[in-house]
Formats: sequence, C-alpha cells, structure tokens
Amino acid sequence: MADVRHSACPLDCPDLCHLEVHVEGGKVVRVEGGDRTPITDGFICGKVRNIAEHMYGEARVRTPLIRTGAKGAGEFREASWDEALDLVAARLGEIRARDGGEAILPYHYDGSNGWLTGGALAGRFFRRLGASRLLRTFCAMPSKTAVQGLYGAVPGVALEDYTHAKLIVLWGVNPSATGIHLVPIIQRAIDAGARLIVVDPRRTPLARRAHLHLAPRPGTDVVVALAAIRALFANGQADLAFLGEHATGVVELRRRAEPWTFTRAAQVSGVPATELAAFVEEYAAASPAVIRCGWGLERNRNGGSAVAAVLALPAVAGKFGVRGGGYTMSNGDARWGVSGDAAIGEREPGTREINMVHLGQALTELRDPPVNALFVYNCNPVATAPAQALVERGLAREDLFTVVHEQVMTDTARWADVVLPATVFLEHREIRRGYGAMRLYDSAAVATPEGLARSNNELFGALLDRMGLARGGEARTDEELASAIFAGDRGATIRAQLARDGVATPIDGPSPMLFVDLPPGTPDRKVNLVPAALDAAAPEGLYAFRADPGTEAFPLALISPAIPSMVSSTFGQLRKGRVPLELSPDDAAARGIAHGDEVRVWNERGEVLVTAAISKDLRPGVALLPKGLWRHHTANGATSNALCPDTVADLGGGACYNDARVQVARI
Repeated sequence: MADVRHSACPLDCPDLCHLEVHVEGGKVVRVEGGDRTPITDGFICGKVRNIAEHMYGEARVRTPLIRTGAKGAGEFREASWDEALDLVAARLGEIRARDGGEAILPYHYDGSNGWLTGGALAGRFFRRLGASRLLRTFCAMPSKTAVQGLYGAVPGVALEDYTHAKLIVLWGVNPSATGIHLVPIIQRAIDAGARLIVVDPRRTPLARRAHLHLAPRPGTDVVVALAAIRALFANGQADLAFLGEHATGVVELRRRAEPWTFTRAAQVSGVPATELAAFVEEYAAASPAVIRCGWGLERNRNGGSAVAAVLALPAVAGKFGVRGGGYTMSNGDARWGVSGDAAIGEREPGTREINMVHLGQALTELRDPPVNALFVYNCNPVATAPAQALVERGLAREDLFTVVHEQVMTDTARWADVVLPATVFLEHREIRRGYGAMRLYDSAAVATPEGLARSNNELFGALLDRMGLARGGEARTDEELASAIFAGDRGATIRAQLARDGVATPIDGPSPMLFVDLPPGTPDRKVNLVPAALDAAAPEGLYAFRADPGTEAFPLALISPAIPSMVSSTFGQLRKGRVPLELSPDDAAARGIAHGDEVRVWNERGEVLVTAAISKDLRPGVALLPKGLWRHHTANGATSNALCPDTVADLGGGACYNDARVQVARI
C-alpha cells in the first residue's frame, strides 16, 4: 500500500503545482496533482506525472564518478564520496592557492530550484572561496530589468484573476508548453465572453483558438508595441488622466513611438497594418484587459526594449485599477517579506563577474586569471549555452578541472573530471515561491535518495568542512537554513500558514492589484516609462530598434522555443529519437525540401544535421529547432545552440538565442 505524501514542484514553470506523491518502499510510484492551490486544480503536466522514469531510469547518476577516458568520452569509474570529495577539495585548493579564487567559476542556473538548493550553502561556499561570480542571464534578465525599471519589484495580475478579463493578450508566451494551468483559466474566460489575442511568430495551440493572431518576425516585437503606443496617443485612446497622476516619461515615450506608424511597423515586423490596427482597437476598448508577457520576446538584441514597450501599454491605455486588468510578467516579485538570501550567510565578494552567456569565451579566452576550475550544478550548459562548439572546445582543455553535480548523465556531465550524484526535488527538502502562482511551499523530502545521491546542501556543506571554510555556530542543516529564511514576524506568519494549510500566500484575502492594493515599487511610486538607468544601459537607448542580423547567405531566423516534454534541457534523456527542424511550406518549397528529408542547417558558427518537418504554423522566414535538445536528438550531435550567437540583449545581458540566422539545404 502506497503512502500519499505532499510536495510541490519547483521546476522552471510559473505554476508551482501542489503534488500528491504515492511512495512505496521509499520509491515514487505515482504523482498526481493536489488541491492546495487553485492553480494546480488537481492536474499536473506529463513531465512531472512521469518523473519516476527520470528518477529511476538508466541515465541516473547513482554514485560519484571519476574520469578515466578522454574528456567528453563519458568514461568513468565509480568512487566513494570521500574519495571524490577529497579530490575536488584538493584540486580546488591547489587552483585557488596558485591562481586565486577567481580562477574558479561556479556555473548554475537555479530556475528549477528553490531557496535551499538554489543558494544556501552553495552560495556560501563559492563566496568564501572568492570565486568568480556568475551573472545568470539565460532567461528573464532583460525582462526583469525592464519591468523593474518601469514598475519596480511588484507582482502583476494573478493568474487566477484572468477569468475576470474581457481581453487576454498572450505576448511571446506559450502556456500549452510552459505553464499549462493558465490554459483552462483562459478557456473559462473565453467561455464567459473574453477575447484572446496571441502575439507569436508561430501559431501555438492557443493562437489557433485566438480571435486575432499577430505573427511578427523575431526581434521586432518592440516596433509592434511602439506602433500600438503611438496609435493610442494619436487616436485619443491614451488615458491621459491616469498617466498624469501615475507616470513619468510620458512625453518622451510618445516621442520615441512617433516614428512607428502602422505602415512602417508592418514593413519591419511583417504584421499587416490592418492587424496592428485591429489589435489597438480591441485593446483600447476592452476592460478588464490583461497582457501575459512571456520570455520569448526577450531572446534577441532588442529584447529588453521589447518587454518595456509591451509593459508600457497597460499604463498608456489605463488598464489598471480593475481585477483582471494590467499585465503579468513574473509574480516572483510578490511581497513575501522573506528571502532565500538569508540562508547564504555570507556577503557577496567584489570578485569579477562572468556572464553565463559567455561561457565559451570564458573557458577559451579569459586571462588574469584563466578559468581553471568549473563547478557545474543545477545546469547543463552543453545543451543550454550559446556558441555550443566554443563551449565544448573549452571543456576539452586538459588543464581545466570540471566538476558536475547532476541527477542524470547529461551532455555536460560527460565532459567532467568528477561527476557527483544529485538528488531530485522529491528526495530533498525545498522552499520555493512561485513566479506565476503567488504561492510558497516548504516541502519535505518524500522519497529516499536514489543510490548515493546527495542534495546541494549536503555536498557544499561537506566541501565547506574539507576546505576549512565552515564557521562554528552558523546555520548548516536544512531546518537551520529554513529558520534563517523565516526569521522575523513575517516569516513566523508564513510558517504558521504553512503549518495550517500546507501552502502560503503573500497576503490574506484576494490577490493584490497594482494601483489598488499597492503602488509601483519604483522610488517615486510611479510608472517610469523611460527610466534613465535603462536608457543609459541600452546600447542605442531604450526602445531603439536594432535591425535584423540576417544576411543574403543566412536569411532564416532560427527560433528555439520550449517543448511540452522538457523543462529547458531537463528530461532530455527521456526523449528518444531525432527531433526535426520545422520549416514553413514556403521556405521548404523554395529549397526543394519535402517533409522527412535529411537537411543541413548551418551558419558561420556551425551546422546541425536533422530531418525536416513542414509546418503550417510557422510564418515564412522562420525555422524552428526546440531548445534544450541533447546530442542524441540530431544526426551530428550539434543542436540549435551551435548556431546561436553569444551576443547579449540590449538590457540585462540576456542571451540572444533567437538572433541565430541560418540557411537550410537538403542533403
């Protein structure tokens, strides 16, 4: 008879589902959706429903491993934890003594981790080592920079409040793959009479249901949004009273939007002027109207300005002040009053910063000192970092000592000198707040760790001891770290709520509304439509449009969106077989390519060999190869990241995956 235990899913998804986990003999046998939050509503995605395949499959790393063969060959011998930790501590100590702490680079993302495994003792360890600091910019950094510049750190419209909206705009987001619990909420709103508009270069499942679908060329969302802003002002549909009371930079924003007529924006974006006009008319007339701004539109050279322009729309049109009106970006900025930083227990040093986008450059070009030790955890950079070939060239260095703490044998782990087995989230305690659902969970381990797997805190606690970096009396256990996080009156309130309900919310009662329950989080408590700091940071100023990087030789925009079966690269080992490149019928016909043909996709950075799939859902000029693929998903082991530049967006140093421009030919 299985025990049913409660947990929450920390994987990189807005929904933060409550889970009911069926466990027999310490092993997970079934996972179902729980009812402690209305977002989960009793159902979960297939990824987590089938997580036992990930936990107990043949790819699981069950014991420490030490490399025996050539780098990248994936040849290892088993070792004890003591042997592996002694080796890691000795090598890191040697490198630190010889080259300084900055020669050590921790490489992690933490999108699928909470406050216990995404920071805590790992952060403490690397700060005390004096290691280089990693700028974690793969996703959301341009968006975060933009939204906090305009509105400060505040939550947007709660996902469950979308049922109140009369118009829902999904801009650069595909909930069918990356947040499925919004889909039935949107459907309930539609059934009640709401209209749905989708802005995306491809026809996603919700775009097929939409009343209007705008399909801009990748990298042109900023001009679409600016054209809408211009029209709102020109047509007398801007809420001048709201702007006068609650916003700054109004005149300057209008000036910067002025050149973007529907005609000019249509020429640049590929969205017909009639569709742009229809969008503005629907948006101006509807109330409540909400924009769900995703992360797809930030993945290019204009990404930060695009997000800023989109999020300026509800201010210009005066969509706040009603339930279900405004925008949603990340609700991780809900005001919890507690923070995971308290578990680190060490101030951040002033060591050098390395953008994770530039991993290949850091491993092959950086000097004074060079990166001589790479410690990877919560991340699979061979599958996720741009300039894939350059990353692998760096990992092939014989003088680079690489440690990977991982659940399964990833493409990155194959390059390691030492692989350490990591727990899956059901095997360790985790504290996680949502960035879509405004919920927080403190979830105990519900399953026995597989093999010799250890959590991040167990690993880095042991390394703190071995390298003489631990201090007496400081928080070490998960409970001590949790107590540090929940210290103070607000933390006590949250813990009481967790004890009573198994889940916490940032406030009692209905979800908060911007301009009703709380003001913007900016210093002047107003929407700053043209923030000086953002304007100075953007290479050509905020809202500037930088032209398409396509050339005659490489005319197709390659996009790499998420797919329903994976969370970035997580679960990639479970997806068997090759993954095709999608092309529009027009682009395939122009190249004599038929469905199922073997094709070569290439640019100046490399090539990928795949089969072709003809998709009517793609606009001409765009090719699609999903993100997070592993080597076994293509014929030559390269993925879309081999073709992506390691340039950065206009704000926040974000990755420009969708600036890849390629050519495709039949083999």
